[in-house]
Amino acid sequence: MQKEMMALQLFFRNGDTLIINREVIGDLWIKQVTTSYGRINGSDFQEIHPCQSFKIELLPEADRVDSENINLGSLEVGMFERIKKYSDIETMDILYKNPTGNEADMIQSERIYFPYEAQDVDGLDNKHQSTHMGENGHLYVLIDPSKTVTEVFESIR
Repeated sequence: MQKEMMALQLFFRNGDTLIINREVIGDLWIKQVTTSYGRINGSDFQEIHPCQSFKIELLPEADRVDSENINLGSLEVGMFERIKKYSDIETMDILYKNPTGNEADMIQSERIYFPYEAQDVDGLDNKHQSTHMGENGHLYVLIDPSKTVTEVFESIR
């Protein structure tokens, strides 16, 4: 039986998370996911899944806030403004439909790690993340070490 992706869960450096249902995702590309083994922050050795690049187009309906998953500052401005202001998306879980058939339950696959290089000594923002708000209300996000969001999404040039 083939897995059916139901949502993506983004994890931000400050601990915020955002679940994005597949219905509000336009363009999506996760490039070159590999399997590596390593120790992160002194943990036990574990299997990790870094990717080379990530791009996503979020429809305006994705700009919502789940008060259980984010801090109060994001409640006031909305998730699109939060993502535009802070370039700190670190990882993502792909959430699949539960094979038992219960659509209310989603299960996690591997966690995907994005390319991350600190912009400054504080280390909060990712040098490789760029965003653009389109005139159509869509938010475009790219995490890539060699390109920017406007170079990749032709529709926003």
